Amino acid sequence: MTLTVRVITPDRTVWDAPSEEVILPATSGQLGILTGHAPLLTAIGNGVMRVRAGGKWSAIAVMGGFAEVENNEVTILVNRAEMGDKVDKAAAQAVLSEASRVLSSSNDKQERLQAKLDQQRATALIQAAEMGSKS
Repeated sequence: MTLTVRVITPDRTVWDAPSEEVILPATSGQLGILTGHAPLLTAIGNGVMRVRAGGKWSAIAVMGGFAEVENNEVTILVNRAEMGDKVDKAAAQAVLSEASRVLSSSNDKQERLQAKLDQQRATALIQAAEMGSKS
């Protein structure tokens, strides 16, 4: 038996395939989902979700949203998602460097908050890219 897994952003569906296992970056920590999982609704943070389909793991960077698990269907609604093997790692690294610079030099609370979010997102993208290149 498999899970039906869908990762949906406001503008596209990033993943829609039968899968054996999903690991989600829930705001409370990593959450593993297998067939027969109890119904669940959880918040998703900025991080990397992993999905195993056909015995192969894929990494997807996800940026904040929700996941619902019910009747072997996992629906992940997020603000942004990117397959690890499609990430522009150099661009993500540039965003991470700029965010780190702002965090170390700025005293403006709003600017620092935005830099912290940029840092989390860029880190998720880089991690997904690195995981995607290993799978």
